Amino acid sequence: MATRVIVVDDQLMIRAGLCAIVGSQDDMEVVAEAGDGATALDLAARLNPDVVLMDIRMPGMDGLTATARLTAGENPPRVLVLTTFHQDAYVFQALRAGASGFLLKDSDPAELVAAIRVIAAGEAMLSPTVTRRLIDAFATGAVSTARSGDPRLDRLTPRERDVLTHLATGLSNAEIGEALGITAGTVKAHVNALLPKLGARDRVQATIVAYDLGLARPR
Repeated sequence: MATRVIVVDDQLMIRAGLCAIVGSQDDMEVVAEAGDGATALDLAARLNPDVVLMDIRMPGMDGLTATARLTAGENPPRVLVLTTFHQDAYVFQALRAGASGFLLKDSDPAELVAAIRVIAAGEAMLSPTVTRRLIDAFATGAVSTARSGDPRLDRLTPRERDVLTHLATGLSNAEIGEALGITAGTVKAHVNALLPKLGARDRVQATIVAYDLGLARPR
C-alpha cells in the first residue's frame, strides 16, 4: 500500500515541486496539499495521511502549532519538517512537539524520498546538517541541559541509561550493541522499553530528552 502524504507549504512553487517529487514514487501518493497549518489539520482529520511534510513559517497557523496538534491526537501521522533552518529555536520546539524528522529544503530529492520512507516505517530522521546544528546548540547553551531531579531518570535501568546515552550520539542499534557488548536485538528491546518511560515517541525525541537530562553531552 502506498504511503499517503499531505504536503504543507505556503509557497505554491515549492509545494508543487514537493508534490511532483513525492507523486513520482510508486510507493507514495500525495492525497492533499495545504498552504497553512489550519488547513493541514482539517485535511489530516479527514484523510488520515501516513506522513505530513510540514513547513514551519506560514501565515495563520504556523507549522509548529500544527505539528503539536497533529501529533497530540490518536493515531497521528508522522511529521517531516522541511526548513531553511534560519531559526534554530523553531527546530527544537518542533522536535519537542512531536516531529519525527527534519530535512533542509535544499536537500536532494532522493534525500526527501528516503526521509519519507524512514519516518513512514516508524523511525526518526534528521539530516546530518540539522543534527550538527542541534549538537552545536547544546554545546553553546542554546538549549537547556541537565535538569536535576528529573523523575524520568529514575524510571530507567542502568543499561537503559547506557543505551540512551549512545543513542543520543546518533549510533545505530548495531553500533550501540558493539559499544556495550550486547546484540543489536537486545539494544532494540532496551530502546523499545525506554521510549515510553521517557514519554518519547521515537529516537529523535529520546535524543532531546537525553540532552535535557544531562545524559548526553556534545563531543
